[in-house]
Amino acid sequence: MTALTEGPAIGALLRDWRERAGLSQLELALRADSSARHISFIETGRAAPSRAMVLRLAETLDVPVRERNALLLSAGFAPAYPATPLDDPALGQVRAALERMVAAYEPYPALVVDGLYTVVAANRGIAALLEGVAPHLLEPPLNAMRITLHPRGLARRIRNLAEWRGHLLHQMGRQLALHRSPALRALYEEVAAYPSPDGAASDAPTASAQEETRFALPLVVEHGGQTLSFLSTIATFNTPLDVTVSELAVETFLPADPATAEALQDGG
Repeated sequence: MTALTEGPAIGALLRDWRERAGLSQLELALRADSSARHISFIETGRAAPSRAMVLRLAETLDVPVRERNALLLSAGFAPAYPATPLDDPALGQVRAALERMVAAYEPYPALVVDGLYTVVAANRGIAALLEGVAPHLLEPPLNAMRITLHPRGLARRIRNLAEWRGHLLHQMGRQLALHRSPALRALYEEVAAYPSPDGAASDAPTASAQEETRFALPLVVEHGGQTLSFLSTIATFNTPLDVTVSELAVETFLPADPATAEALQDGG
């Protein structure tokens, strides 16, 4: 006989994740080696999923690690994934690996941010993007979104500000769809409300930048009297087992044209 549960919290959350993934109950059941009837019973609160089932469904639905803990808690189980502070000795090897990674990318800019875009590591190449940024934005803890979009930050030197701002806000919006984070929501609302910088640069890439980067949106900035054009890439850890590690992202800026590469090789 199927057990009854008192609350549909876990069922409602799983249904929400399933719908975000665009899967029917039958499709989810097939992928998770279950049955559509059992999935239906879980979602309506008629059956209580086991801990193993919650984790299996979360993995099948590609639920972020932090939210997997939330699913477990809603089902009455202890979290499965720790959230180790980045300065904990246990993450010493992770920190060292990240620092080696960004250092190896020099002279091109590279940095590491956490789930709230706090900068946790950066290389010397990032100085090319910090020219003229207001001192208060460079006081710890540094926040990459504030530095980039604040009218007294990098935004003053971004030539395609409207495009790049739209890209960053869209990126944050995708994260908000996956994370129920009041802090991330507050950051999004803050940076989305920033006014345009006074005397902002032209809002269009140069013709050469458009030609070189027609396959991807470049970040085009003024630096030292030169126009630098970058393509941004983001890397994350594969199959992380810690909330903190799962939310770390390495962003690197690849020269989008020969002139930018030459300028950085020559010391910017």
